[in-house]
Amino acid sequence: MADEGVVIPGVDASKPSIARVYDYLLGGKDNFAVDRELGDVFRTQLPGASVIAHDNRRAMVRAVAEIAAAGVRQFIDIGSGLPTADNVHQVAQRHAPEARVVYVDNDPVVLAHGRALLEENDRTTVIRGDLRDPATIRDHEATRRLIDFDQPVAVILSAILHHLNDDEDPAAVMRFWREAVPSGSHVFVSHFRRAGGPEADRLEDILQRSLGRGRWRTDEEIGALMTGLTLLPPGITPAALWRPGPGHDPEAELTVWQQLIAAALAVKP
Repeated sequence: MADEGVVIPGVDASKPSIARVYDYLLGGKDNFAVDRELGDVFRTQLPGASVIAHDNRRAMVRAVAEIAAAGVRQFIDIGSGLPTADNVHQVAQRHAPEARVVYVDNDPVVLAHGRALLEENDRTTVIRGDLRDPATIRDHEATRRLIDFDQPVAVILSAILHHLNDDEDPAAVMRFWREAVPSGSHVFVSHFRRAGGPEADRLEDILQRSLGRGRWRTDEEIGALMTGLTLLPPGITPAALWRPGPGHDPEAELTVWQQLIAAALAVKP
């Protein structure tokens, strides 16, 4: 676990971080007591909820592999979170060693760990940026160094758009990236999914009370965020069912928790 006695500039260890809670739910060690406390709320009050984090991560890994196989060699991972197994650059560079990746986050712990991990990888960088200010991400010196916006780009928005409330205009964020990248670019989105039932209500309430933000959306609302892009099969679907890999049992019924995270991949025509 993160050393509670170490003071990290810019880190308020008295408040939970989305990235560090997610790290804890995935079994990581880069988190503080306050993050584990919130993570344990999910684990104890909502048993089964941690499967959301794992399904989401696996879908993202499959999507990056698909995007690389389609010939895209540039990735921008916004709200990338703490490094774990099969990060975007590791997946992409397995398929295409020349692939370039820009990770974006605003958590100082994420930035510190990411930079340490990528110190010797000159095709990958980590920058500080805010999802709500996409122009700053696009225009960052490090982004411009690695990303050629005249060539197809993959924009990864994994489990991040649902942290924007409606008044923060997530549609404008999506519109910006759609207009910023050329034809043939891909956009991967995963998002908390309002599938009905009390579990989604309870999860949304916990997020709002603990982090001050969080907005579940229906499949139709998620689809509206992707206006102007062409959804690729199978469309907007529970992450566990998004192009599942070998070993998937098509007869297995998803748990109620697995219904609460959707994934989608789209291409700019």
